[in-house]
Amino acid sequence: MVETDQIDSYISIAEPSKGLYKELGSKFISLAYPVDSVEEVKEIISNIKKEYFDARHHCYAYRIGINGEEWRYNDDGEPSSSAGKPIYGQLLSNNISDILVIVIRYFGGTKLGIPGLIRSYKTATLDALNNSIKIEKIATKQFIIESSYQDLEVVMKIIKRLDIQITNQEYQIDCKTTVRIRLNQVDHFLSSIPETLNIKIICQNT
Repeated sequence: MVETDQIDSYISIAEPSKGLYKELGSKFISLAYPVDSVEEVKEIISNIKKEYFDARHHCYAYRIGINGEEWRYNDDGEPSSSAGKPIYGQLLSNNISDILVIVIRYFGGTKLGIPGLIRSYKTATLDALNNSIKIEKIATKQFIIESSYQDLEVVMKIIKRLDIQITNQEYQIDCKTTVRIRLNQVDHFLSSIPETLNIKIICQNT
């Protein structure tokens, strides 16, 4: 019986999307990207700053992980908490993760004030999110199962019965089977391995 009490699904976006908001001559272009790592975030931000090199500000926020365990927001020269924080607030309000939103501002010559900036960055972000395609993602953990050839048959039967994804297999002196398991199956999988078998299970990530 598979455990179902642990929530292991969350909402992200399927592909990049774009939004736009204008106020008092200033133009706010919002770009949303699906991301899986901070390294990917950094690369996208770097590329956007090169592409929109003539813009005054490139503010952003991101969340990564089922509970947004990795996150950050940046005002990029705007008054403190007037840009990055409103962007991040929309990610929280929409309960969305594995996402980066960059809002590029072209200054229109008229200052908007703190309330105006907050409203503009918030609205631009929401427009990009509204234009995105939402998807459900499943949080998983990856394990390496080290076993003898003799015990491999038992391991494979458990993997097949629980419909677990195999991502890699190595057959040398011993067998190494790499699997990716959704969170609400992990405990059931681990308890299904007979203690009498000489099997080593290594968790690679959380």
